[in-house]
This record gives sequence, structure tokens and C-alpha cells, in this order.
Amino acid sequence: MSVAKVAALAYYPVKGLAGISVESAEVGPTGLLNDRLFMLVEPDGTFLSQRKLPAMATLRAALEGDVLRLSGPDAPDLEIAIRYDGKRRDVSLFGKWFGQGVVQDPAADAWFTERLGTAAALVRVTPEHDRPGWGAHRGLTGYGDAHALMITSQSSLDGLNARILERGGEAIPMNRFRPNLVVSGWPDPHTEDKVLRMTAGAVEIGYSARGIRCAVPTVDQASGVKSGPEPTRTLATYRREPAYGGGVSFGVKAAVLAPGTVRVGDEIAVREWIPDGTDPAH
Repeated sequence: MSVAKVAALAYYPVKGLAGISVESAEVGPTGLLNDRLFMLVEPDGTFLSQRKLPAMATLRAALEGDVLRLSGPDAPDLEIAIRYDGKRRDVSLFGKWFGQGVVQDPAADAWFTERLGTAAALVRVTPEHDRPGWGAHRGLTGYGDAHALMITSQSSLDGLNARILERGGEAIPMNRFRPNLVVSGWPDPHTEDKVLRMTAGAVEIGYSARGIRCAVPTVDQASGVKSGPEPTRTLATYRREPAYGGGVSFGVKAAVLAPGTVRVGDEIAVREWIPDGTDPAH
């Protein structure tokens, strides 16, 4: 019998930008250390994402101590000192004004504006940032859509790609779904849907809700170009979620119940399963 393990870990310093794969990570109440603590916003404070600006996928942000280093194709690197507090502005996600962000260096704003072709400003969570999620386990999150973790499994991707190939399409990589933690060793696709509580290394994780997918998985994360209709077209044939407004799902959103360290290769232990045919998020 195969043993479920952590196959991959990644965090995203700036919401919507390229992810950073790591072999180990400290996991706190809001997820992997430094995950989605920065965000790009429009002049009115509305967040920017790959939904409208797929080219964001090609831009990278790396944390080096108290410095944020920005890089991208055909662009000069830029290093700015991180501002943990100071001037602030109101910010919103999905039409909800939930708090403020700390304004960063104007040089970063100019760098992003030139790269993306639209006015963009970089903000960071405030020191007192305290934003709850929702679902079976609410938890906390930084600038994530609404939860601390996105969890997927290799078997789910293999099952999806088999269906895509049957329809004459091309298989897609896991990075289209921008997960924080990927599980290997579960023989059945979408086993993550059925796990209420599990441990990964020293971290205890609680299911929050199904991961309803927007247009971002249709974006090629290497080129920053939309290359749909896959995987949305195929997911729509077997992963519609009436309880979530009819959206298609892949992976699950989760909360951190107990922080700690997690490493690639750590065993995944399921502590509690969700009863068949139920979804505790509803």
C-alpha cells in the first residue's frame, strides 16, 4: 500500500506572481512563511491578479532578509527595502474592503506599472493584520483569496490529465493550480476532498472548503499567456459544485490548526475523514 507524502511545497510572496518552490517550510497560522504577504493593487485599492493580468505569472519576487528583489523577463532587477509599517492605504479583495496595506517603495510601483502596462502599487499586510477565512475550519490568511493553504494531489492531476488527453488536449502541469502543498501516494483522485483533518510533518491541517477555480488555471505560468480552455473545459464535465454556485473545483482550501515545520517527503497522516456524501463547509 502506498504511503501518502508531501510531494511539493511552494509559497507566493506577492499574490498573483510566480511561486517559489522549497524543500521545507515553516508554517504559521496564515500558511507557509511569507506566503501572500504582499499584494498589487489598482489606484483605488482593488487587488490585481492573473484573472485580468496573466503576465503577472512571469514576474518574480524573492525575499532576502529585509529586502524584496523583483525580477522578470526583459526587465532590470529591482531591490527594495521592505516596509513593515508606515503609510497605509485601504485594500479590497473581491469587492470587500477588509483592511489596509502598508505602502511599499514607489520604485516598485513604477517597476510593476511598466511591466504590466497598468497602474499598480505594492502593499504589505499590516503588523496587526488578522483576517479570518471561512468554511469547516476558518483559520487565518494573509492576502490569500480566503484561506491559508491550497492543497492538491498528484492523483487528482493525473486523473484530470487523462481526461484532457482523451478529449484531444494537452496535459497541464500542477503549477496551473498554484498549490502550497501537493500530496503524492493517494491512489484515488480527489482524496483531498474527503480529509477533514490531517498532519503533514509537524503541521496539523483542517479542511475549509473545496477549491473553486477561476480563470487562472487557464494561464500558462511560464509564458504568462492564457492558453485555455483547459483545464476548465474538462473540469466542467465532472467537477461542477452546485453548493458553490456551480463553479468547478480542483484541490481544497485549508486552515492551519497547529503550526510547525513541513518538508518534502514528510508523511501525510489522515486524522479524521469527512463522511461520504457530505461537505462540512455547507
